[in-house]
Amino acid sequence: MKYLLIVVVLLSFLGCAENQESIKEAKFANSIQTMRFDFYHHGNAEIEYFTFDEALNDGPWAGNSAKPIDNLRLGKYLFEVKDGSGSTLYSQGFASIYGEWETTPEAKKQWGVYHESLRFPWPDENVKIVLYKRNDENEFDICWEYDLELTHYKVNHAYAPAVNEVFPIKISGNPTECIDIVVLGEGYTLEEKSKFLADAHNFSNALSESSSFSGLKNNLNIRAVFTPSATSGCNHPHQEIYKGSALGVTYGAFDSERYALTTENKTVRNIASAVPYEFTAILMNDSIYGGGGIYNLYITAAASNDFKEYLFVHEFGHHFADLADEYYTSATSYEMGGTIKEPWELNVTIQMEHSAIKWNELIDPTMPLPTPWDKEKFDTHSIEIQKIRTEMRKRKAPEYQMTKLFRQQQNHEDSLFKTMENYGKVGLFEGAQYHALGVYRSAHNCTMFTRTLEFCPACVRAFNLVGERYLK
Repeated sequence: MKYLLIVVVLLSFLGCAENQESIKEAKFANSIQTMRFDFYHHGNAEIEYFTFDEALNDGPWAGNSAKPIDNLRLGKYLFEVKDGSGSTLYSQGFASIYGEWETTPEAKKQWGVYHESLRFPWPDENVKIVLYKRNDENEFDICWEYDLELTHYKVNHAYAPAVNEVFPIKISGNPTECIDIVVLGEGYTLEEKSKFLADAHNFSNALSESSSFSGLKNNLNIRAVFTPSATSGCNHPHQEIYKGSALGVTYGAFDSERYALTTENKTVRNIASAVPYEFTAILMNDSIYGGGGIYNLYITAAASNDFKEYLFVHEFGHHFADLADEYYTSATSYEMGGTIKEPWELNVTIQMEHSAIKWNELIDPTMPLPTPWDKEKFDTHSIEIQKIRTEMRKRKAPEYQMTKLFRQQQNHEDSLFKTMENYGKVGLFEGAQYHALGVYRSAHNCTMFTRTLEFCPACVRAFNLVGERYLK
């Protein structure tokens, strides 16, 4: 059975061969394999260091080899793979758990270390890995360089994926011409495999039906890899519910009760390597509201919560298109600085001149900028809800009570927006990215703003811009 599974998985990759010539033209080896460059990222709020761990074969490359350069350059970090002449073979922006952790109070008191990976087509010669980080002006500075020799004893050329069951959920075409998503399960026992597959299909349907993927849904490949956990559900330290699970996902990341992450990067990557992928969704077998999304790393989402569809698409917005949160009345894990710079994210801005706004082509020239909306009325209600929510968390209210509160909030907000001036129009609405003043979004409402399932025009635009790189 073990060998039959490997044969089935490998047969699914044969369609990649037709793009070998384009990869050769991009100076990559004809094998079309993926190099996974693993390293440790450690430091504190003031300094950071990087240490090479290993490089290994992560399976067939799923990307579009005709577009190896990341022209959008989103994310807090960016890496380039350079050949001996200094030419860039591949580049990609990304974010990381470390990049968030270093902004927390904990990083001011102690050191932290996180395992991370960079993935790119396997080179046919020695390369230099150049890592960049944004400075205070949001420009990229070099923060690490590493000369990688293909004959190094820590470079493993063999592809040896973890032997896990693989299930096609939605297949649209060749991996090199589609957006490839791997779905992993966390907190599902062996007896709950059928529930995991049902949740994976729910995730697939949520993405396919989302307005963000309106122009991309026919180009999605979604494959599920099942990894059973010893016990059902996930770890909740704030609620004194303790679990050990296959991927190490836990609620309470950075001491934020509903933020769920795993720092077991190597485990997640090894399991995901069973299929060709570019994006990763970790579905949590849990009913308690929560999740997380990090650009070009992964999402987590509670697959049994009443708001699961919202969690799926909201967190995927962070992961896929590096969308910023547009809300500003909720408590967050981040310490916001006093000076606001133009964000790199495509759905928020501080610019007020029509020509300087990222989504300016979507704004009617007659639209007033900033765009009037009844912000005070919205804020009054939202802040009151946050007070109630905080009180409910402290007394560990049952989840159905939290769901009821969220439904009431959603219904109120949906009705309120419809009464406002300029509702349904694209403009420049103040309040976004945790800032009540000085940062703007494109519409009254959005999946990145409230729990609606409709993305704003700026977010849809961002999805399309990112998606172009992965399609033929």
